[in-house]
Amino acid sequence: MQYDVTLDVKGLNCPLPRLKQSLSKLKPGDVIQVIATDPAAHLDIGVFIDNSSHQMLSHERQDDIQYFYIKKAG
Repeated sequence: MQYDVTLDVKGLNCPLPRLKQSLSKLKPGDVIQVIATDPAAHLDIGVFIDNSSHQMLSHERQDDIQYFYIKKAG
């Protein structure tokens, strides 16, 4: 999948603060790849996306690493 920026939050318990900060710096329509190891990241990020106008394009899991592709709202 094509993306504009990568946010590597491996090792952090909650990726949301960094994700919100990174999204605020992007242009509408930009796609951010988030790489996380927090086992609950899919829950936290999922709730955040559900309560925002951003779009989850894809969520993949490979072993203990989760990859999220999020498009910033326009």
